[in-house]
Amino acid sequence: MRILAIESSCDDTAAAVLDAGSVLSSVVASQDEVHNKYGGVVPELASRSHLRNIVPVIEAALEQAATRLDHIDAIAATCGPGLVGSLLVGLSTAKAIAFARQLPFVAVNHLEGHLLSPRLDGEVPFPYVALLVSGGHTSVYHAVDHGRYHLLGATRDDAAGEAFDKVAKIMGLGYPGGRIIDDLARHGDPRAIRFPRARLKPRRNGGAPLGTPFGTPFGFSFSGLKTAVWQYVREHAIDSEAAAADIAASFQETVVDMLLDTAFAAAGSVGCPRLVIAGGVSANSRLRQRAAAEAEALGIAVTIPRMRYCTDNAAMIALAAWHRLQRGESDPFSVNATADLEL
Repeated sequence: MRILAIESSCDDTAAAVLDAGSVLSSVVASQDEVHNKYGGVVPELASRSHLRNIVPVIEAALEQAATRLDHIDAIAATCGPGLVGSLLVGLSTAKAIAFARQLPFVAVNHLEGHLLSPRLDGEVPFPYVALLVSGGHTSVYHAVDHGRYHLLGATRDDAAGEAFDKVAKIMGLGYPGGRIIDDLARHGDPRAIRFPRARLKPRRNGGAPLGTPFGTPFGFSFSGLKTAVWQYVREHAIDSEAAAADIAASFQETVVDMLLDTAFAAAGSVGCPRLVIAGGVSANSRLRQRAAAEAEALGIAVTIPRMRYCTDNAAMIALAAWHRLQRGESDPFSVNATADLEL
């Protein structure tokens, strides 16, 4: 089965072709230059850029895969979570192609795509615990099988990637913040500044509905750290590149501490010997380095996607759709974009 998938949940326009579970092409058009001067994604500008990019990106994916629409067996697209305007561009395009060619259509949850993304490079046996960390999401899931994911914890305020972008803006570094801070931190001392680490006590419910950040045993919080960096920058002049590098390295180390402490604790709580780290922030060099070292010390297998599959891409959407189609599942054209879609 050959699938054409489209991903447009935020500010990357992506298309991919998957055949029998193998990636034939994966094309991504970035909007970094569009949003750089604003220090973050502007939803209206993102939607307009998707409109300009969607057809050329699909054509490039088909060309890269050496195939044509005539040879596509099914169409998939992200239906949420994300920016509604952005989601609608990709979703509507996918529906139009599927309708015109009478092909099966699959609406995919963006989070499921990330959870399965490490499997694009090879088999990762179920079950595994997945740390999903990006600009819009920071959560831990117990992935039992395809379509069976249990939320173990999530951020109660900012996502880790959002904190990277906001700290970069506080420091006047530009956008995208995650990449800039990662590069700058290589030249800094991660122990130069002791920023506070929010370690939330594990709890079973706490009065909140299960499946919500406050109703899960493991959680994250990055708002206090972001405020601490703002306070530090306000009180201390960043008068050299070395000073900026120390702030970046110390902030990054704090985020990595909180992510890995919680992820490994969650894996231990369900007795799972495998940890997957996925999402845009999984491209962070320090997170990758420390995850590998600490996993080896704990006797846990850790898998992180190749860099091209860390950030938003359509290959992961195609893979999620392929497994659903193998089970005989598809979706009606009435499926709509949902900004806060849960997994």
